[in-house]
Amino acid sequence: MTGRDEERIGQRASELHPEEVAAGSDVPLEQAEAILAESDDRTDEPERTQRESTQTLDDKRAGSS
Repeated sequence: MTGRDEERIGQRASELHPEEVAAGSDVPLEQAEAILAESDDRTDEPERTQRESTQTLDDKRAGSS
């Protein structure tokens, strides 16, 4: 892990979203690291992660025919 990665993780851990804070975390830095890793994966491979996502609407649910 680079110094830049550590900086990103520290920044993300200090800016948890309200729902993340409400859920609580004993390890905010590890939580932030996991969040950023998932985000980086979605950015690096958007087509693959969209296909794999359980939160992505398929064509029928999105209103397409």
